[in-house]
Formats: sequence, C-alpha cells, structure tokens
Amino acid sequence: MILFHQDLGEGTPIIILHGLFGSLDNWRTISLKLAENYRVIPVDLRNHGHSFHDDEHSYELMAEDIKRLVDHLDLPPAILIGHSMGGKAAMYFALNYPEKVSKLIVADIAPRVYSPTHNSIIEALNSLDLTNEDSRNQVDLKLSKMIPDFGTRQFLLKGLYRTDKESFGWRFNLKTLTEKYPEINSGLPKGKVFSNPTLFIKGENSNYVSNSDLNEIISFFPNADLVTIPKAGHWIHADAPTAFTATVVDFLE
Repeated sequence: MILFHQDLGEGTPIIILHGLFGSLDNWRTISLKLAENYRVIPVDLRNHGHSFHDDEHSYELMAEDIKRLVDHLDLPPAILIGHSMGGKAAMYFALNYPEKVSKLIVADIAPRVYSPTHNSIIEALNSLDLTNEDSRNQVDLKLSKMIPDFGTRQFLLKGLYRTDKESFGWRFNLKTLTEKYPEINSGLPKGKVFSNPTLFIKGENSNYVSNSDLNEIISFFPNADLVTIPKAGHWIHADAPTAFTATVVDFLE
C-alpha cells in the first residue's frame, strides 16, 4: 500500500515525515512555504493520519513504506526531513537507501535508544471510551485530567475525528502504537553510514538531543552539522516555524 501523501510545488523533491501521534497536517505551514521553491511531499506514516493501519510498526517497515512511495512517484534522489519518530525513520531510510537521498534533515532526535517518555500520554489515551462522547470539548475535558498541558492535548486532538454522529475515533492506530512503543524508542542498528550532507536541528528547550549524542551522530552521519533553534522545544517546527524554515533553507541552498 502507498502511504497517504500530498504533492505540492515543483523542483527538487522534499519528503517530510512527522512524529509519533502526528500527521502531515502538522507540517502544513512549512510545507507550503518550502513548496514555493521545491516539490514538497508531506507524508502520513503507517498507523497515522490517513495512511493504512497495520499490526506492525518498526523503522525497517517505515523505511520500506517510504521506498515504495519514492518508487511509486519515480522520484530522483530526494531531500528527507523527519521529526522525532519521523526523524528516526528518515535516518533509517538514508542509511539503507543512500542512493535515494540527496540530503537529510533530522529534527530533535538522535539515533540512540530513548527511555519511555510517553507512557502517561499513552495511558491517558487508552483510558478514554470514545464511543459515547458528545463533543471534542468533552474529550478534551477528560484528557485534561490526565494531560494538563494544553499544547500537548491540542496536538493529540488533531487526530480526533467523528466515526459517526455518536462516536469519535483516533486517526492514529492507538492499539498498535501502544504495543510497539518500545520499538519506537529503539536505536538505529550499527554498521551503515550515510555520507551525504546531513543537518540535525534541536530545540534549545528540548532534552532530546545533547552534546553527548554528537559522537554517535557522527558515527552514522560523518557529514553532519547540529544547529540549535533558540526558545524552541521538542516540536521545533510548531514553536519556531520561521526560524526552523530559515535554517532548512540555508542548509539546502
């Protein structure tokens, strides 16, 4: 199956991969800006957005999905931009199919193993019964008791949709993502190198990437640079879209 995607603009292709519980809609503003000079292809990864749901979820499978899309669109070597989980998927793809990637941009994630930081969110989502909810506000109210951060709830609620007049559902496959969460936190397998230009972008207020990650980053991506976006957290593209886009454009040009 081909991943759900959009195809915007003309020129050198840029494929954009979102993070856990996200979708291509999270990248709409940046996609439209980049599409002024590039062919931009934002993607819904498996078990997210409008793409297919499956019982399996791994970086190997996500890379195969991306390859299938690249072959389907008959793309020349593309620029990959990936955030968080999508950043690891982009790294995995570049390491295994380097001939299909001209440049790589990774947003706020390193190639290492991560400790589970989403357990409370996953527990909160699984505690909801969406079959008898009257409104999005009611869902938000129930979530607020377990997830007090407004921004996090608004991000998650972008994946909420009506299945019928009396029920809601999640665009993301909560069951599979819950079961495969340890795999999402896994590190990249050693042994392969991607030597093309690579940019890692981190948020100043995020702890996902630190200076201690640099040696491991360079071991996989010897031609990598690291840029920090001031006053931005893990969701850099949402916290500082102008600075993030300018950093991407500077690297590409």
